[in-house]
Parts: sequence; structure tokens; C-alpha cells
Amino acid sequence: MTATSFFDTNVFLYVVSAAAEDAPKRQKAIELIRDHDFAISVQVMQEFADAALRKKRLGVTASEIRDMLEELAGSYPVLSPTPNLVFRALDLSARYQIRYYDAAILAAAQELGCQTLYSEDFSNGQTYDTVKVLNPFL
Repeated sequence: MTATSFFDTNVFLYVVSAAAEDAPKRQKAIELIRDHDFAISVQVMQEFADAALRKKRLGVTASEIRDMLEELAGSYPVLSPTPNLVFRALDLSARYQIRYYDAAILAAAQELGCQTLYSEDFSNGQTYDTVKVLNPFL
């Protein structure tokens, strides 16, 4: 189970956003999904569900969230958490001085053999071990 790219939660939040101010980012997120071989983790699925339910401005229903997650889980590699993933994330968090949950995203991308992580939540252009982070929404 490998992919060249890993998508963080914000990519999917922009895909479903009905907010007018998100229109350019929504288009970019749709292009990313269309044009890349990507993977996600269960953590990304959980963060997406939580944020999409909380952020009423996105205009997405619980049913739409579930449909999207079912589509992702059935069509793309999804990494489930393991004890080794937790330990790797702890090591990455300490080494790079980043939040644990961000480190867990990096650890999942590494585990899946991804070369690029697309996210707004890291330093754009920085490489963390074998994974380079790009912010596609700049």
C-alpha cells in the first residue's frame, strides 16, 4: 500500500466547502485529487469528520461527510494507526519540534512511502526525513 503523495485534512475540507471565500482553494483541492496518486490515514479521516461537522460555514451535512469518507476509504490507500506509528510520530515530534498530531501525519506519509505531503499546517518546502511538504494553497 503506497502512493507518491499524502493529503492532509485541509485538502478535503476545501473540497467540500461551500463558503465563497474558499472557492479558489476548493478548485485547487479538486485539482490535487484529480491529478495525484495519493494516500491518507485514519487520522485524516477523523480530523476531516470532526472539522467538517464543527465548521458550519462549510455547508456540508453528516451524510455528505460519510459519503466522502466512504469514497476515500474505498478508492485510496488508508493507513490505520499502529503502536509503531505512534512511536515514530513521537520521535518526529521531538526531532522537528512539531505538534504530535502533525508528526503523526508525517509518520503516516513515511509509512506509505509518500514523497510529498500536501498541507497548510507545515513549513512550505521543508523536508522532514524523506517527505517534502508543499502548501498548495499559497
